[in-house]
Amino acid sequence: MKILIVNVLYPPHKVGGAEKSVSLLAEALVRAGDEVVVATLDDIAAPAVAVENGVKVHRLPMDNLYWPYDASAPAQPKLRRLQWHARNRWNRTAARRFAAILDAERPDVVHCNVVTGFSAAIWPEITKRGLPLVQTLRDYGVMCTRSALFKNGANCATRCLECRVLTAPAKTASRQVDQLVSNSDYVIRRHHAEGYFPGVPARRIFNIVPLDEQPRDPPAPDAPFVFGFIGRVEAEKGIDVVLEATTRVTRADWRLKIAGVGVPDYVAELKARYPDPRIEWLGFSQAADFYRAIDTVLISSVWPEPLPRTLIEALSYGLSAICAEAGGIPEIADLAAHAITYQPTDVEALAAAMDTALGDAEAWRAGGLRDPDALNWFAEDRIVAENRAAYADAIASVGTRC
Repeated sequence: MKILIVNVLYPPHKVGGAEKSVSLLAEALVRAGDEVVVATLDDIAAPAVAVENGVKVHRLPMDNLYWPYDASAPAQPKLRRLQWHARNRWNRTAARRFAAILDAERPDVVHCNVVTGFSAAIWPEITKRGLPLVQTLRDYGVMCTRSALFKNGANCATRCLECRVLTAPAKTASRQVDQLVSNSDYVIRRHHAEGYFPGVPARRIFNIVPLDEQPRDPPAPDAPFVFGFIGRVEAEKGIDVVLEATTRVTRADWRLKIAGVGVPDYVAELKARYPDPRIEWLGFSQAADFYRAIDTVLISSVWPEPLPRTLIEALSYGLSAICAEAGGIPEIADLAAHAITYQPTDVEALAAAMDTALGDAEAWRAGGLRDPDALNWFAEDRIVAENRAAYADAIASVGTRC
């Protein structure tokens, strides 16, 4: 089978988990015998093509006002950001570039993921050529201009006028999708509740998570208990909730390691506000090294995160977990042998959970899964098979389109 996978970013670009999940799937499909082509965007002036780890990657320029994925660039003015999103509403130029790839590659199925930058204008280019279309939702970009249903430091209880207007074309076009996929049931329900993808068959397929084969070294008996946060250092990830909770933990025998980067001014402000020497700011870190250096992972997202791969990775390293009840996180939090969930902004509840772990440190250090076989849910062969099933159903449904 020849599969064309679409995602706004592809390694070496790494902003979130989506591009890692997409690349792991693409390379796994190649190993399974499929021909895989990727269409992605890059900060380049002209299209480029290369074969990377067996995957043919088409990198296209971003047909918009600026490249929005440079963390070191100064923030764009509000009006310019609005103009960017208005163009992303239905980007005909990007759709024409993408259509040329469709005509050149002639895939058996097209698997879209995060279509920000391309816009939903690529969907009709796919369907009018009679090609099967699978859409995997990895964020809320189809119905939210910020992709997170999070604005001004808080979750969006209702969708704002800006989002309703700018995503209206995507809502209309969403019925053209043949198969809808997400890594959490929560995300599918949230889109259906807003009227997106009406009547489109939907299923949950987890991401591939390479399983750890090297256990953590046991800590010294008198070592302090180490909590860990890994991810972008930003309000959406709940880092300020974590830091405030440390001021309310009643026990003293703890450490907190923070792995990740964020806007420099924001990170500096957090460091100044929470100068506790027990908090270690690691910056960018290798995930394997980080997981082996902590006892319990804190999954503290405030925004309705679809399903953080960091939680699955942490469990594969035998860790325990304290998790916010946000988005799809509760769908797998109870896989852990030792886990506590709390309401995302409840600082006192998080501090109490941390005290609980500290009070039974030996058990929480043992961590791991209630059922070790649960890691098979994220195994490469299973995820490949489940995506292939979605592709087959999409192909079968093409002949039934109205």
